[in-house]
Amino acid sequence: MSEPASALDGRSRKGFVDLAEAGLRGMITLRGDLSSPAMKAAVKATLGTALPAPRRIVTAGDRAVAWMSPDELLILVPYAEAGATLATLGTALAGQHHLAADVSDARALFTIRGARAREVLMKLCPVDMEALAEGEIRRTRAAQVAAAFWQSAPDEFTLVSFRSVAAYVMDLLETAARNGSELFPA
Repeated sequence: MSEPASALDGRSRKGFVDLAEAGLRGMITLRGDLSSPAMKAAVKATLGTALPAPRRIVTAGDRAVAWMSPDELLILVPYAEAGATLATLGTALAGQHHLAADVSDARALFTIRGARAREVLMKLCPVDMEALAEGEIRRTRAAQVAAAFWQSAPDEFTLVSFRSVAAYVMDLLETAARNGSELFPA
């Protein structure tokens, strides 16, 4: 059996911000009735966090739960824990209408770090970055591909895309972060 490998083997680049493919991360798509007490209890028991409000992401240590749509969550855990987390959710939601799938190997994560990280996303995503609140996740596109992102720390954003377009997304980020291409030169 082959060893797990991230989409771009941790590729990184420095421009007016630092960019990196963030490596392996456990990701689970959970779909169902997000208002049901069973769903709320299962997520709380499994991940230690409440369900996020619409367009929000909540974190608890190395775990996070992101609202993706009225019936969908994206759960982030350490890569090695994805299978066990999926099994625990399945047990907790037994008898409830739901769909849970490990999408860890179908997605790629990127970090954009630096005081001007917003400028990179402003070039690629049709999002009002000034209105983006702390703890808010945005599903959108980065140029021509589906993506979602959130502010993961001060001066840092995390972007998730499909693994199949990871090289394209990294190329976009690298182009948008080239020195001298800042939107608001100092």
